[in-house]
Amino acid sequence: MKFQLNLLAPRYWPTWIGLGLLRISALLPYRVLTILGALLGAVVRRLPLRYVRIASRNLELCFPELDEPAREQLLRRHFRSLGLAPFETALSWWASDRRIIGLIQVEGMEHIQAALAQGHGAILFSAHFTALEIGARALTARAPVNIMYRPSKNRALAYVLGKVRARRSRRAIPRDDVRTLVGALRANESVWYAPDQAYRHKGAVMAPFFGIAAGTNSATSRLARTTGAVVLPYFPERLPGARGYRAVIYPALDNFPSGDALADATRLNALVEAQVRRVPEQYLWIHRRFKGVGKDYPNYYAKNSTKER
Repeated sequence: MKFQLNLLAPRYWPTWIGLGLLRISALLPYRVLTILGALLGAVVRRLPLRYVRIASRNLELCFPELDEPAREQLLRRHFRSLGLAPFETALSWWASDRRIIGLIQVEGMEHIQAALAQGHGAILFSAHFTALEIGARALTARAPVNIMYRPSKNRALAYVLGKVRARRSRRAIPRDDVRTLVGALRANESVWYAPDQAYRHKGAVMAPFFGIAAGTNSATSRLARTTGAVVLPYFPERLPGARGYRAVIYPALDNFPSGDALADATRLNALVEAQVRRVPEQYLWIHRRFKGVGKDYPNYYAKNSTKER
């Protein structure tokens, strides 16, 4: 996307101001950013926002074994984690590779090398944790990795996103550009993407996530079958005490794809769920993961909804 003068129109001024503040924040010490993020998250938690109710409902659905005080504590921790995400995004976009490498230890880079040695590309399967952006950046700071992303409807933000992601990765691929994605894998390249959010389009399957049937994208197994690429689970997590991050690239999934789209989606959802249980406050609970795919599917997010398991 090329810069156009209409991106300077008044309706985009708040976007440019916000981006400017984020750009400045990327210069601050990481410990300061963790403090600012915790404060921001605490404020947002107290606001009457729809996202707060969604997060609370998701925790109720996924952790029925917790009593209300325990879930409320987890909700507060989640918003502190969520408050840091904008500052992590700023680091992802503008920090040097050297700073990123110093902040994030990545284990398992050898699995990418082993996958590419097979000659069919590698799919780095991740998920929507609050450290999503900086987790992707941890890879691109170390290797030429393609990044799949969702373009923003805000044209000013889309312009900046396209610029920084193209500069910081081998190639930034919009999520609907399947041709480029397949081409990258067939060229024996690695591609990072996170397809774990609610999916209601062609190819959706109802796979369990925390014991609840959830609309799930089955594209990962189709891509692996079409291109021969191996799938490497990849999950970053924020370490306590402002000690940075740990990200793990796991060995390639064996017997994947299996030929059964539902079984494959169930397997991938289980991997995400296992990581969520490790760091539950760091998953993106403000997303309606269980939103319905039809009139016969329960509306878990209606104000008068009750658990239907």
